[in-house]
Amino acid sequence: MPQYGITHLMPLAVFAVGLVVVVVLGRRHASYDGPTRFSRTCALLIPIATVPLQVIDLVFNFELGVTLPLHLCDLAWIAATWALWTHRPFPVALTFFWGLTLTIQGIVTPSLNEDLPHPRYFAFWALHLLIVWAAVYLVVGLRLVPRWRDYRAAVATTLLWVVVAYVFNLVADTNYGYLMRKPGRSLLDLLGPWPWYVVEEIAIVLAVWALMTAAARRWLPSRRP
Repeated sequence: MPQYGITHLMPLAVFAVGLVVVVVLGRRHASYDGPTRFSRTCALLIPIATVPLQVIDLVFNFELGVTLPLHLCDLAWIAATWALWTHRPFPVALTFFWGLTLTIQGIVTPSLNEDLPHPRYFAFWALHLLIVWAAVYLVVGLRLVPRWRDYRAAVATTLLWVVVAYVFNLVADTNYGYLMRKPGRSLLDLLGPWPWYVVEEIAIVLAVWALMTAAARRWLPSRRP
């Protein structure tokens, strides 16, 4: 799929409209105690939209370096589903941090070889858009703002994933998480060569997450102490 071609601009337009919708709905639902019916419906929609296409991909289009659910976005949709269903702090924090920094990179600069109407095209956009919408709904809309303890838990979980993905990449000669080489045309092009871009990316992400936590705690009236 060509970046910023028509099949990229269409989901970007849907993404922008969806952001407004989830913020408005989140503000309306902020007075409810616990997950609303809308929140839990969305929690069910995420696996309904992503799992069948992933199964088709695994069965009919399997590629060791592409198909396995080892990218962080593959964990982010699980966190988003968990967060929408329960509103628990840990999955909300994971959805917030992963969705608004890492997953959103896939929306702005997608690394996708397939184009419309390939099943991977639909799976890719469903996965990425739903995760980011969930993050915005939960934190900006409902104001379930992560605490510093949630930040630390998200950092530890992410570093654990980095270690696991890197070891698998070494053993299987793959590039999950883009930990071994950069994808074509992405924000990683602004960083140094391997392995320094991985170290730089981790440092930048952790600093940005800290700023996001501080900003959210300051500017969004939290429903949590």
